[in-house]
Amino acid sequence: MSILSALRLSRAPVAAFMAVGLTWGCIAAMAPVLKARIGVDDASFGLLLLGTAIGLSTTLYIAPRWDRRMGRWALPAGTVILAAASMLPAVAYTVPLFFVILMILGATSGLTDVVMNARVSEIETRTSRSLMNVNHAMFSVAYAVSALLTGAMREAGWGPGAIFPAIAMLVLATAPFQMMQVAVRDVGNGPVPRLPLGLVALCGAIVLIGFMAEATVESWSALHIERTLLGGAAEGAFGPAMLGLTMAVGRFSGQAVAARLSEIGVIRIATALAVAGVLIAAAAPTPFVAYIGFGLMGLGISVIGPMGLALAGRLSLPSQRTAVIARVAVIGFIGFFIAPALMGIGAQTFGLRWAFACVAILLAAIWPLSRLVREGPIRR
Repeated sequence: MSILSALRLSRAPVAAFMAVGLTWGCIAAMAPVLKARIGVDDASFGLLLLGTAIGLSTTLYIAPRWDRRMGRWALPAGTVILAAASMLPAVAYTVPLFFVILMILGATSGLTDVVMNARVSEIETRTSRSLMNVNHAMFSVAYAVSALLTGAMREAGWGPGAIFPAIAMLVLATAPFQMMQVAVRDVGNGPVPRLPLGLVALCGAIVLIGFMAEATVESWSALHIERTLLGGAAEGAFGPAMLGLTMAVGRFSGQAVAARLSEIGVIRIATALAVAGVLIAAAAPTPFVAYIGFGLMGLGISVIGPMGLALAGRLSLPSQRTAVIARVAVIGFIGFFIAPALMGIGAQTFGLRWAFACVAILLAAIWPLSRLVREGPIRR
């Protein structure tokens, strides 16, 4: 199936993926500004990012209920709320306020994120077609565009009070395109089946590592380029943008590659690329070399998270799909925000170069995990 055909088939969740990508691309590119404005060191800034994980943890309970209650309105309504929340960093002048704003962003972003992944899984089940990689690719495209646009606005002299509302308007513009019919879920009259905790744990671990590695680059690449490598604002913004662009390429091509190789084989090759990329970025003498490293890393980690989420949705009962994906996504996305905090502590203690090198060790853990995936039961 062509990329355009896949995008047409899943156009409603695609718009939601773009909304979330626009939000976090802007925040990543604005990280140096936000950090300087509240006046904290690396370790403190990393710990503050845990506020997003705290907000995200509420998604575990709220998202399945929100999905059942709102039905076809769950995605567009969630995006409207996300657009409003994405303007809040413009007024984050103090540490406590910044922490609260991150919690709100985590909760609102996570709500949309769980529902949009569930919608993709529902369409995949109905059509017997692979769509998860294409949808996540559009997140990466939107993330990169947002990071580049934010960098351009910073270079033009725009402040947070203008940049965040501008991106929020783009997020809001995606909401009308997110309406779609939702299948009626027959929960039956018998006892509620137990959630497949083994499936949740396995897929959650896959998504966790992929998103933790991705998050370190998204949150700290701009600082690494601007501070360690003495790049300018636009050069710093191009760090997360390079990650987003190469992740988009990796995800667009992920479906074709997966058709020729096993999922485990693809994940192992992708892990090797990511490990090489992050080590190059850690040792880079110039921003250009760092871009090469971030690009290789983006190609590598691009397919790990989508494959984990797709596997969880495909092996779940229809009545449990949103709940299973919510749990897998929360496991993964909590790691997405724990990783920058750990990165901040590492940067404060050892420096950004060594902190990035430690990400390679994290990624290497996927190899033994992939062996367990191949040999162990995953359905229950």
